[in-house]
Amino acid sequence: MSGKEVDCQVELTLKLIGGRWKVLIIQQLLQGTKRFNALQRSLSTISHKSLTQQLRELERDGLVSRKVYPQVPPKVEYRLTELGKSLAPILYAMHDWANEHKGKIRS
Repeated sequence: MSGKEVDCQVELTLKLIGGRWKVLIIQQLLQGTKRFNALQRSLSTISHKSLTQQLRELERDGLVSRKVYPQVPPKVEYRLTELGKSLAPILYAMHDWANEHKGKIRS
């Protein structure tokens, strides 16, 4: 496999989960189905607009599914798709890497 192929695949993954919030949203949804307000509370500094936009992008990319219940007020739940759940090892590896190297990381 050439370095270019690896770069392209890494770039594709980063395109899907990159940015400030997507990995954190996925991390929250790995714990189970959540409603919009629960997600917003758990990501306390995200704006309503940003959360909406990130969830729409994750849904468009097939990582998150959205279920709307026909009631008033509307009830909407978000959960990871099987494709979204398959990101769990990546997130766990990132967590483990940060724990292992936290003394060397300058933030």
